[in-house]
Amino acid sequence: MKKTYILLFALISTAVVATMMALKPAPEPIRLGFIPLTDCAPLVVAKEMGFFAKHGVDVVLTKESSWANIRDKVLNGELDGAHCLFSMPFSVYTGIGGKAGSEMKIAMVLNNNGQAITLSKDFCGLVGFKEMGKVAGAVKAVQGRKEVTFAMTFPGGTHDMWLRNWMAAAGINQKSVGIITIPPPQMVANMRVDNMEGFSVGEPWNSVAAAQNIGFTQIASQDIWKHHPEKALVVNSQFSTARREDLKKVMAAVLEACQWLDNMGNRKKAAAWLTKPYYVNAPLAAIESRLMGSNDLGCELGVQKYKDDYMTFYNKGFVNMPRKSHAMWFMAQYMRFGLIKNAPDYKGIAEKLVLDDLYAEVAKSMNIPLPTDEMKSFKTTYDVAFDPNNVGAYLASAKK
Repeated sequence: MKKTYILLFALISTAVVATMMALKPAPEPIRLGFIPLTDCAPLVVAKEMGFFAKHGVDVVLTKESSWANIRDKVLNGELDGAHCLFSMPFSVYTGIGGKAGSEMKIAMVLNNNGQAITLSKDFCGLVGFKEMGKVAGAVKAVQGRKEVTFAMTFPGGTHDMWLRNWMAAAGINQKSVGIITIPPPQMVANMRVDNMEGFSVGEPWNSVAAAQNIGFTQIASQDIWKHHPEKALVVNSQFSTARREDLKKVMAAVLEACQWLDNMGNRKKAAAWLTKPYYVNAPLAAIESRLMGSNDLGCELGVQKYKDDYMTFYNKGFVNMPRKSHAMWFMAQYMRFGLIKNAPDYKGIAEKLVLDDLYAEVAKSMNIPLPTDEMKSFKTTYDVAFDPNNVGAYLASAKK
């Protein structure tokens, strides 16, 4: 009889535990936003290849219309994280692109390279690919018959900084031209109706403009800064602490996707996903060609083929570590170009917003090497060297 009671008790206990587990609410799905650009590929691949599921997280991807939407939804928690401009958190925090002091955290970098500056057909024949010495003259020639306006995607964002660095290198007074903000998917349509004469944006929209004979690629972002940080996985501050373990799983899945993408044999498959209406919704050829490193420039300039500095997503671990020194470079550009009046706490803000320790933890668990260049001096193509330990000296020498 005693054995019967013990067995009955065990069965009841097991049933109670099973019932409690069944009643326990499942974790909320993790919502990650993206803008329709080729470099949202790591999130798309992680979803399509089942890497999120493999690492035990339920991720929902949501297509957003603008970087401002991404900003607002990440800050208010409607999105847990997003494919985002690397410099957006610093633009928002310093008050350029949002309410000063608002915190968006950078978990990891998604890609290097792969953006471009497109000029309208007004410039055909006036300046060629990377002919920096001819840019200022070409702008003045066009200004002889119309106002010249350039577009970027978010104030203080990466595309804004590529545009301003390009103008500084070319000797263009930035007050002599218009600079407006337009969401990436709307760039080509706006150039078609003559709302601007040039734009700085990610792919595939530069490729689409060339294919549609609306404009041509004058320079790629990797020609301005080889292997620059571009998009990042940016997350809601509360999510980064309250669901830290889930964030680590998301990062592991995205890192696996980045490794998969840097096998060039996989990129055509990725392009086939990205072309879908619910992702980038652009012609397959426009996405695939530049993803493979082949840029048909337009304006009868031919094809530029990139060998090691096309859009990269992993590059043996070089891509993905978010560097505080890079964060400081972007904030230094804000001072350089007058977007802010007072010098921010460069290092303090970088330490607050860059989750490099979390990234190191995930990378080590996956045997991914950590780059050793953090807080070291570096130089972009047309600028003086940037030493994160002496920002003032950089600003004293850099062209405005």
